[in-house]
Amino acid sequence: MIIPFQALVCPLDGARLHRNGSAWRCAAGHTFDVASQGYTHLLPVQQKRSRDPGDSKEMVAARRRFLNAGPYQPIAAAVARVALEGVAANAELSCLDAGCGEGYYLRQLAAAGGEGQTLALLGLDISKWAVLSAAKQDKRPNWVVGSNANLPVFSGTLDRVLCMFGFPVYPEFARVLKPAGMLLQVDSGPDHLRELREIIYPTLKPERTGEMPTPEGFVRQSSETVRYRLDLSGSEQIGDLLAMTPHLYRASAEGRAKAAALTALSVTVDVRLNAFMRRPASA
Repeated sequence: MIIPFQALVCPLDGARLHRNGSAWRCAAGHTFDVASQGYTHLLPVQQKRSRDPGDSKEMVAARRRFLNAGPYQPIAAAVARVALEGVAANAELSCLDAGCGEGYYLRQLAAAGGEGQTLALLGLDISKWAVLSAAKQDKRPNWVVGSNANLPVFSGTLDRVLCMFGFPVYPEFARVLKPAGMLLQVDSGPDHLRELREIIYPTLKPERTGEMPTPEGFVRQSSETVRYRLDLSGSEQIGDLLAMTPHLYRASAEGRAKAAALTALSVTVDVRLNAFMRRPASA
């Protein structure tokens, strides 16, 4: 069963929020409306770095088309497997996708849950367009516009935090996780999309190799590589992949033009999945 994660806090004063009809309110009277599409905006203007932060409407649409077609399903399956490993058949598990985009990985986790398990899910992204898209595709989780730097989540209430190709803020992740809660972090490996990068860049920078350091406040639990070949067909699918990566803005106009001219491309998917347990406060 999928239910919305409820332990939210006011982004203005940190007080517990309570759902009252179509709005969330704290004791001080700060009120945050639930949009008709089913998401809540919990990113105060003073925490924004721009008027419309995060992925654009066009980038979100590209990511939705690409991911829903299934090319990254092996990554989602690996994350769901590690997230649910050892969880009892009748347990309740609370999970935040920090930087959820249009919600693909959280939806895949929901689909992987056991019949008797209850998953309390929260998707958060700084892009209102991403959260809007996520809410339209699945009404069951709680979807909020917010920042990883100031998670609107009550301390010590989450069993899992996912950070998928995102911007980790480890002190915040440690704060919101329960003791022995798990952070699952996915990052690009050295060969990830190498063939595409070789086309759009004149030269490639040396990639960092080796194991990423264990973040402060955490203990490494596991580390694995998800690697496979991916055959892309059609200029739209190749364009969607480029549009959902940082390479869209890093590439020159010439590099983007080369990618736009492609009608087929075989690329390497190479990602690292690290699982870290929140270190107990007494450790």
